[in-house]
Amino acid sequence: MRTDTRLSRMLHVLIHMDRHQQSATSDTIAQMLGTNPVVVRRTMALLKEQGYVTSEKGHRGGWTLSKPLSEMTLLDIHQALGSTSIFAIGLSTDHPQCLVEQAVNAALTDAFDEAQALLLKRLGTITLAQLAEDFDLRFRQVCAEDETDLSRMGH
Repeated sequence: MRTDTRLSRMLHVLIHMDRHQQSATSDTIAQMLGTNPVVVRRTMALLKEQGYVTSEKGHRGGWTLSKPLSEMTLLDIHQALGSTSIFAIGLSTDHPQCLVEQAVNAALTDAFDEAQALLLKRLGTITLAQLAEDFDLRFRQVCAEDETDLSRMGH
């Protein structure tokens, strides 16, 4: 079963856009994601509709952020992309008159609803700026490790 990776991929793109501080073309984003520019345009258009990015056509055109990362949460982006179902688990409806199936589906529906509400609440507390800060920390650690490795080699 394929999972929906749009949220993860768009968070990735938005943080790269912020760090590069220049517009990114659909072609550039598509190359980064290993997908088609048409798919990128369609997905970025959803973010544009909600005011998270803007686009410029032409030679120096591309996508740019229209809000700082601190004003965007994971929930915001999830909702902008269409709020796809969080869970890939589905209910069986083969025998709707079966009381066992009804009991199972009722229990699963309640559990899924509670879990989804909790997850969405949590997504609303995490800003893209927090993700970018985590990236910055990881980047500094890698750079420090690289410097240590170089010093061990006598460079």
